[in-house]
This record gives sequence, structure tokens and C-alpha cells, in this order.
Amino acid sequence: MAQVNITINGKVYRMACDDGQEAHLESLAARLNEIIEQLRGSFGEIGDQRLIVMSALTMGDELAEAHRRIRRLETEIAGINETKSAVIARFEEAEAGFARAIDHVAGRIEGMTQKLRDGGG
Repeated sequence: MAQVNITINGKVYRMACDDGQEAHLESLAARLNEIIEQLRGSFGEIGDQRLIVMSALTMGDELAEAHRRIRRLETEIAGINETKSAVIARFEEAEAGFARAIDHVAGRIEGMTQKLRDGGG
């Protein structure tokens, strides 16, 4: 288990995390600290506990918005995949139709060629 020192709201905290997750934890702490600083700039000194609660709510709101965007994008991707499947099906139908038409024309050409060989016309 790795240990990392993070600074939030001017205070240093020693945190444990899984090996390899140090940079991620530092990034999360930096984002939390950034939000706290923004709130402090907007509201002034309103107390550490209130700043932390407001910061947690702000991060929670960002997370909820990210989840909403993901759901919208998943719905959009599903629609695109349905459209893609329909286009592929139409293409395959058209391709089969062209193949039938080519077979039909080839058969007619072969028939005419045979008539010409047989001396009929």
C-alpha cells in the first residue's frame, strides 16, 4: 500500500492508496483544493467544514453531470448503431438485388449467345 501527502485547504494529509494510484489521488486532492479556493474566493472565510461540504457537493454535482452526459452519449451511440445496422441491411439487400439482376442479364446474354450459335435469331 502506497502513501502520499496531499494538501487540501492549506493542511497536509498523509493518505494511503493502492500502489500506482498516487498520481490519481494527488489529482483528486488538487481538484478538491481548487474548488475550495474558488468557493473561498466567492464566499470569503465561511469556515472549513462548510467549505468542505460545499466542495463535496460541487464535486458530486460534477460527477452527476458526467453521469448524465455518459447516459446521453450511450443513448446516442445506441441510436447510431441501430442506424448503422439498418444501413448495412439495406446495403446487403441492394447488393443481393444487383447480384440477381446481373445473374438475370447474364442468363439472357447466354441465351442470346446460344441462339446466335444455333443460327437462330
